[in-house]
Amino acid sequence: MSRNKENKKGFIAEFKKFIMRGNVLDMAVGVIVGGAFTSIVTSLNQDILTPILGIFGGTDFGYLTVTLGTGENAPVLNYGNFITAVINFLITALVIFCLVKGINAIGGRMKKREEEKPAAPATKKCPYCLSEIPKEATRCAHCTSHLDEEE
Repeated sequence: MSRNKENKKGFIAEFKKFIMRGNVLDMAVGVIVGGAFTSIVTSLNQDILTPILGIFGGTDFGYLTVTLGTGENAPVLNYGNFITAVINFLITALVIFCLVKGINAIGGRMKKREEEKPAAPATKKCPYCLSEIPKEATRCAHCTSHLDEEE
């Protein structure tokens, strides 16, 4: 019985460690923001794009149906809703593509700026013979002069 209790405590501790990892929290935030973003794209499609496309197609996609069979309980395929879902997906994919492309472009510019910064010099000049020596050197390899730490 005590071994079962230890397993439960170990499981709970392991679960707590898993939940507290940064990438899990980031993923949770991403899912929440993704849900909000999905509702925005769905509204864009249903409230703006579908009516505009309905002008050209002569109908709103949401009302496109096919009744299979006859009678009151005949199944109905709402293929207009499917078309709307496909359009939602394509719009979402396009917007995400544009966002990722923009973020990558900004990241590329920032990376170029970091690369443009000159690196710290790896060498210094010997004050006695003026030859290039490693920055960490305490004695010149050319004239064997002893260098102070401050130089």
